[in-house]
Amino acid sequence: MSTENEGTAVPPAPSAPPPAPVDAPAAPAHQGHPAPGAAPDPAPPAPPQAPAQHVDQGYGSGPQAPASETGWDPHGAHGGHGGHGAHGGQDPTPPSSAPDASWPPPPPPSTPSYGGGGDGGAGHGSGGWGSSYQQPAPKNGGGRGRLLAAVLVAALVAGGAGGGLGYTLAKENDGNGSTTVSASTSGGNVKRDPGTVAAVAAKALPSTVTIEAESSSGEGGTGTGFVFDKEGHIVTNNHVVAEAVDGGKVTATFPDGKKYDAEVVGHAQGYDVAVIKLNDAPSDLKPLPLGNSDEVAVGDSTIAIGAPFGLSNTVTTGIISAKNRPVASSDGSGSQASYMSALQTDASINPGNSGGPLLDAQGNVIGINSAIQSTSNGGFGTGQAGSIGLGFAIPINQAKYVAQELIETGKPVYAKIGASVSLEDTTGGAKITEQGAGGSEPVDPGGPADKAGLRPGDVITKLDDRVIDSGPTLIGEIWTHKPGDEVTITYERDGKEHTTELTLGSRVGDS
Repeated sequence: MSTENEGTAVPPAPSAPPPAPVDAPAAPAHQGHPAPGAAPDPAPPAPPQAPAQHVDQGYGSGPQAPASETGWDPHGAHGGHGGHGAHGGQDPTPPSSAPDASWPPPPPPSTPSYGGGGDGGAGHGSGGWGSSYQQPAPKNGGGRGRLLAAVLVAALVAGGAGGGLGYTLAKENDGNGSTTVSASTSGGNVKRDPGTVAAVAAKALPSTVTIEAESSSGEGGTGTGFVFDKEGHIVTNNHVVAEAVDGGKVTATFPDGKKYDAEVVGHAQGYDVAVIKLNDAPSDLKPLPLGNSDEVAVGDSTIAIGAPFGLSNTVTTGIISAKNRPVASSDGSGSQASYMSALQTDASINPGNSGGPLLDAQGNVIGINSAIQSTSNGGFGTGQAGSIGLGFAIPINQAKYVAQELIETGKPVYAKIGASVSLEDTTGGAKITEQGAGGSEPVDPGGPADKAGLRPGDVITKLDDRVIDSGPTLIGEIWTHKPGDEVTITYERDGKEHTTELTLGSRVGDS
């Protein structure tokens, strides 16, 4: 399955005819002079007012970078990263030779991609769209003007008296049989119980940051991250900071407005995980508690925090819609793809959410928001993808392991079986190809697959109890494990099913 990055919404069509400018000229007074002694013509009734038109325009993000979140749109949420953030998924052409399952191969045919406006009002008047009616001047202006002034004064006096009387009566009724009820506390005085969305958000927001990454050429975008430890390490997506890796600039801004320069400690393109470290990190950092993504159940409540389309510190809610969802994502720049066995959520995730925490109802991090499924243009003519309720997060158990490796060594470590598999989007399994990537052997001599007895042409259908329906699914499932883990492989050869035990090998780095 592939996904794409988020995008912008289409402004609604106006519901009323376009108004004329508010300061349009008034209709001319009645032409000609009235006969002596004749009363002025009565004013024609004012036509009904035209309904006011109000248009809300969606907020946009910065320049778009190649798609990487859904199609896989990893911007599940990444805002304008030279195109990162909300990417419209691009479908790179699969390589002619099958890549090693241990390394991030190029994205499959349909890969997901990663993750101002204003209000306009319509003028209205009586006498046509935007025009107004002007009453003819009175025949004898002086006396009538004085009479009108007197009437106005009387009305004001009466209004003041009526207002005072109304207040007195209301005050008396308030203590004599009133059925209205006043809240004892409201707004900031209300105590939010633990476990409510408001309580979780209040506790988690101070430990989330909005990340701005910029390349040496000035291109970049916005994403999100969260405090991983007290030393100042922040975990986010690789595609959020990828532009700043070689000589770029990274900053992290907390909800209280404090902004810190940061540096990229390490990044893993295949996992789509990166770690940055704050320069001169404050001593009062509060790392977010990490949950156990293996224990998450479909239907569990979720809370996502991020900066969709640059709107920092945004909180959205949903549920876990599915687990172990195979997702392949790419940033659309021709770089290697990211693979995950993702947590699926319907919490609203858009460009700029990428790298932000996906929390459970207790405020524990269970995933890193990374990609969204998108309709792309979907007939609406939009260039960016937006949330349609299909967001994907990297399980925190996997992300935690990757982040720790990056902090310790600066390089990612990938588990591998030592065989090249087809990346075709099939449902029959992951087929070991007849030829390896770059003309290499399809099964590494002396590697894990070779020792387990696997051969070119074998079709892997299960890894432990996980059904494998394609090469990308197999890669994503392998990367949920660590090198040295023992797994059971079920495969088909010549129409017969076989099983074998395999000890996963390792590969260091993204190249």
